[in-house]
Amino acid sequence: MSLEKIAEEFARNVAAHTDAIWNGDRTGGRKYTKRYVAAFKELRARGDAGWDALATLLTHPRMDVQVKAATYLLSVRPEQARPVLENAAKGEGMIPFMASQTLKYWEEGTWSLDVD
Repeated sequence: MSLEKIAEEFARNVAAHTDAIWNGDRTGGRKYTKRYVAAFKELRARGDAGWDALATLLTHPRMDVQVKAATYLLSVRPEQARPVLENAAKGEGMIPFMASQTLKYWEEGTWSLDVD
C-alpha cells in the first residue's frame, strides 16, 4: 500500500473514531483506534518517508485528524507538530482539550506515546 493510502487510512479511522465517540459507540471507537494505530505503525516503519506522509495530515480539514497526527509526530518533528497543537488548544471542546493536555505533558517532560 502506498504511503498516501496509509495516511488516508489513518485519517479516515481517526475521523471515524471521533464520530463513534460523539455518537456514544465505544465499541466502534475502539475498533477505529486499532485501525489508526496500525496505520501509524506502518507509517513509522517506513522512516522519514512515513513521517512525511503523516505530516501531510497536519493540514487536514478535520481538527481531530490534525491533532492526532500532530500528537503522533510530536516526538520526532516537534517543530511541525507543536504549532498545530498550540493552534488547536486555543479552541473549546474535546479536541482542543486533548491538544492542550498533550502540550502540557510535553512541556512537563512527562509526555510519551504508548502505541506498542
